[in-house]
Amino acid sequence: MNWQLAGVGVLFVAVMASALAVIHSKHQSRLLFMELQREVNLRDELNIEWGKLQLEQSTWATHGRIEDAASQRLDMRLPDSRTTVILLE
Repeated sequence: MNWQLAGVGVLFVAVMASALAVIHSKHQSRLLFMELQREVNLRDELNIEWGKLQLEQSTWATHGRIEDAASQRLDMRLPDSRTTVILLE
């Protein structure tokens, strides 16, 4: 009878240890999933910001804007067609 009781006790401890291991692994899984969601949200926010920055860069780099800046800030002008010399090979 003692052997049977000891066997049941060992099985009970094994089942409890297994249950605790399942609880621990499930908790770790939830923590990792929440971290993954935060990283995905951060990635999405950074992609949106990157798109806005690319749009801003393309706006600043338009030919008209560069030409206006060159003429206003640097006092650059297109050469007069009478003073332009075209070289042909």
